[in-house]
Amino acid sequence: MSLRDTLKGIVESVEGGIAAMIMAYDGIPIDEITVVQTDLDLQLLTVEYATVLKEIKRAVEVIKAGEMEEVSITANQVRVIMRVLNDDLFVVLVMAKDGNFGKGRFLLRLKSPELALELG
Repeated sequence: MSLRDTLKGIVESVEGGIAAMIMAYDGIPIDEITVVQTDLDLQLLTVEYATVLKEIKRAVEVIKAGEMEEVSITANQVRVIMRVLNDDLFVVLVMAKDGNFGKGRFLLRLKSPELALELG
């Protein structure tokens, strides 16, 4: 299964799923899929959140809390779940605020090893 197919499967399997993407910590998107059109600028959202995630990753290392695995951010309109794939990349799921957050987290945890393997 291709990266895009895997991402699409994740978004379509989550009630309230909007988009998913694989991003580098420098904000460069590797692949992405948008299933539901939105007024939000998803590119800008993920680039800005990549910066936040990089800072959180550094803080986790400084306090020696172990390896960062997942971060979620809830705003008025959306929830964003970000899960680490490797030292350079992470996967992002953007969903409606009232979407199925638990299932989104579960699917990212389930599919992350597959995505990491596909990325090499």
